[in-house]
Amino acid sequence: MFDLDRWREIFQSINKNRLRSVMSGFTVAFAILLFTLLFGIVSGLSNSFTSAFADDAQNSMQVRVRETTKPFKGLQTGRAIQLRNDDYNFVKETYESKIQYQSARIYKNFTLKYKNEANSYNVRAVNPDHQFLEKTIIEEGRYLNERDLNEKSKVIVIGRLIKEDLFGEKPALGKRLNVNGSSYLIIGIFSDEGGDNEERLAYIPVTTAQSIYGNNDYISQINLGYNPNLSLDAAIAFGNKMERDLREKLNIHPDDQSALSVRNMAEANKGIGMFMGALYAIVILVGSGTLVAGIIGISNIMIFVIKERTKEFGIRKALGATPSSIIGMVVQESVLITTIAGYLGLSLGTYILSLIGNSLEKDYFIKDPSVSPGIVIAATVVLILSGLIAGYVPAKRAANIKPIEALRAD
Repeated sequence: MFDLDRWREIFQSINKNRLRSVMSGFTVAFAILLFTLLFGIVSGLSNSFTSAFADDAQNSMQVRVRETTKPFKGLQTGRAIQLRNDDYNFVKETYESKIQYQSARIYKNFTLKYKNEANSYNVRAVNPDHQFLEKTIIEEGRYLNERDLNEKSKVIVIGRLIKEDLFGEKPALGKRLNVNGSSYLIIGIFSDEGGDNEERLAYIPVTTAQSIYGNNDYISQINLGYNPNLSLDAAIAFGNKMERDLREKLNIHPDDQSALSVRNMAEANKGIGMFMGALYAIVILVGSGTLVAGIIGISNIMIFVIKERTKEFGIRKALGATPSSIIGMVVQESVLITTIAGYLGLSLGTYILSLIGNSLEKDYFIKDPSVSPGIVIAATVVLILSGLIAGYVPAKRAANIKPIEALRAD
């Protein structure tokens, strides 16, 4: 490896046969280029899926209800299903060991006003756990807590953009905000990775909303975060069991998908995982096939090189060169050509991915296509091994040449 004379000979051989060297490296460069582009695009798809659910916990579930579309137990279709606190508590008590977070949710649309600034915003009445289910990031102050719920406090947590709309550059924390005619204390300001719409939301305690706006125990939705220790299959089974139990409790037909639905991220995660796994398998299969073709190409060309240098190797052996030294020289040349060609393909592929960047996101749902450092390291190992494989067979043939036969060769 550190024999300078051997390296000079290798470079002289490459320089003497430039076209052959370029052609032998082309298939490897193309294979790595193709693999890089395909892997980058698949990685971009994965980034898009991740970004689409960036503002929700990956273990979330949402229980929603609407009107029935099937008669059941003498009850007619078109019956509006209403979730109540009793249903919320039923889920909490029945599945306590399978739930990490739980929150009710009530949807409201209120006018929020501060001095002369006013606008209409979506306000959600929730429990404290909602912060973790929506991955809400508190920038100032705090989120809702159990004391706020127990005391039915008139407190509110507002999004970053609501603060900008109503307060501009002035501080908002600790100020009083007119919410649909009632005075609420601003206790927190949050940001959200979900974007502008999520940052123009506000949160109040669910008990406050039930007390002031209807004097009832109605809730619009139940949000859960299943125990992260559950496997995807176990989480899916849990969601299905909870859905069956709620259908029975609310007198909903087992096949009435409109009346009650459970949106389970475990199902989405499993589906996405299988889809992405299939895409990565295809990329590896295509890339590997192209790389194997490149290795065979280099190996064949190296065989011709051996044939051209038969007399040279015969003289070397006659002068005392060992078979291992000849094998080493041929393999080193093969590894050098393969590695340089591979890195040219890798560099070109990475450059193309950086050029297209996020331009594919709008039309093709591909966000930030790129190749991770781990893939670069893996590619380096593959290239070195490919060079070894491509060079070893012809190198072994060169090492077995008998001096007398080699000197007689034309």
